[in-house]
Amino acid sequence: QLQNKILILTICAAGIGGTFQYGYNISIINAPASYIQTFMNTTWLERTGVPLESNVILLLWSFTVSAYPLGGLTGAVVAGPMAIMLGRKMSLLLNNVFVIIAAALSGFSRMAKSFEMIMLSRFFTGMNAGVSMNIQPMYLAESAPKKLRGAVALTSASFTALGLVLGQVVGLRELLGREESWPFLLASNVVPALIQLTALPWFPESPRYLLIDRGDKESCISALQKLRGTTDLSAELEEMLAEQAAVKGQRAKNPWELFQNPSLRWQLVSIVVLSSAMQLCGNDSMYSYAAYVFQEAGIPRDKIPYVVIGTGSCELITSVTCNMIIDYAGRRPLLLGGYIFMAGWAIVFMVALSQQTQISWMPYLSMACIFAYILSFGIGPAGVTGVLPTEVFDQMSRPAAYMICGSLLWFNLFLVGTAFPFIVKSLAHFCYIPFLVVCVCTALYVGFFLPETKGKSFLEISEEFKKRNFKTKTRAGFYKGPEEIKTTTL
Repeated sequence: QLQNKILILTICAAGIGGTFQYGYNISIINAPASYIQTFMNTTWLERTGVPLESNVILLLWSFTVSAYPLGGLTGAVVAGPMAIMLGRKMSLLLNNVFVIIAAALSGFSRMAKSFEMIMLSRFFTGMNAGVSMNIQPMYLAESAPKKLRGAVALTSASFTALGLVLGQVVGLRELLGREESWPFLLASNVVPALIQLTALPWFPESPRYLLIDRGDKESCISALQKLRGTTDLSAELEEMLAEQAAVKGQRAKNPWELFQNPSLRWQLVSIVVLSSAMQLCGNDSMYSYAAYVFQEAGIPRDKIPYVVIGTGSCELITSVTCNMIIDYAGRRPLLLGGYIFMAGWAIVFMVALSQQTQISWMPYLSMACIFAYILSFGIGPAGVTGVLPTEVFDQMSRPAAYMICGSLLWFNLFLVGTAFPFIVKSLAHFCYIPFLVVCVCTALYVGFFLPETKGKSFLEISEEFKKRNFKTKTRAGFYKGPEEIKTTTL
């Protein structure tokens, strides 16, 4: 079906230094947590002669962890201008500079006796992930043929999951998870960056960017020929030229212009709801709960890291499965099914947690819930959410839409990371109630308001949204629904 190996290789070259880094850097920080905290304490003791109090160590550690989403937010904001000015491919290549700086900082931090270097390195790592999470799906969806667009753009989610799993594997005690090797573990993210720097320059820029943004028809045709491996490009080129004509005379939009534009209202509400829900649905919190639940189920402490790899593998398996079926099943059923199942598992999980001490087999049920929740997330929300901004916005609005999406994603990651310990403290076993509400509201939004984009050209999708946007003007009351849902989600 994919006659062309150039497209597959382009996907791999973009993915390995792109969203792979997001997953990898989220998981490599978990293994050396206690060693880095000890390092902070001993460094401070050497500097001042006074050890740090435990709550100060915890505070410094939370600064280190939250530097990552903060960097991601910065990356998401600069990604838009980068994609417009430098192009999609060049942005991905330049983005590796952030990781190389980060690897140098964390790799030499112990030698320099500076834990501040680790915090700074996490910020730069976050910046790299923020840029790639926005630009990679855009680059791939613009380079893919229409009938494979969903599957190709969705590989971004598969690379994130692959990064998660490999990060968990590399962090095992047998590899780089020992106390003496934590600087190498944190600096190991330079390897994917170097692979991308050597591989990606050989592949073409996004044909849509070349034609519509740059107006360079020759380069666009040569890029298309490379990617498709065929000379018959008339239908695809015609579609792109129609899209070019539709945005003629326009310049790339800024994020605030999208909010002011009535013809983009529904597209904007859709990506705001879905990007927020992706982090507010509690999937990442499942990972932080995993170790506790596995311990309760009687798994020996030293074996827990191996079982945790199973949770990451779950997400990898489902995102690869989702890749295979997205262009057959469509976007809506996968999103809808994912959120409905997650809502169901959240209820079972809370019941299982509350009965953990009373009923002997309950810990096993909560263990099964963790796997089921992550599987439900992987089958739809994890991948489809990243594909939608490419499909529902035109070429001039797309970078700005990804800036909004990315900023929401990172802000909410920071929000959940900060708030989750307090939610657990106040709600105990029922800590998943807020996530349950988010899943139900998002499922309702998708069910009632999101049109299907499978197999349609970008122009056809714009037309469909145009009908919705201007139908709402005559029926003002119709718009109330998503507005309420939107506030619940945020």
